[in-house]
Amino acid sequence: MDQEVRITLRLPADLHSWLAAEARSARRSLNSEILHRLETGRDTDAAHDERP
Repeated sequence: MDQEVRITLRLPADLHSWLAAEARSARRSLNSEILHRLETGRDTDAAHDERP
């Protein structure tokens, strides 16, 4: 990442709990888990956009 932007994010408590559990399971911080999922989703969307 060349530049970082800090944001405030509001999540429902159940989604936060689920993400935190997933992060622990993957041995990542909550921030890293959210970034991982966003980047994976972005890559998946880009792959779908490239299809003829």
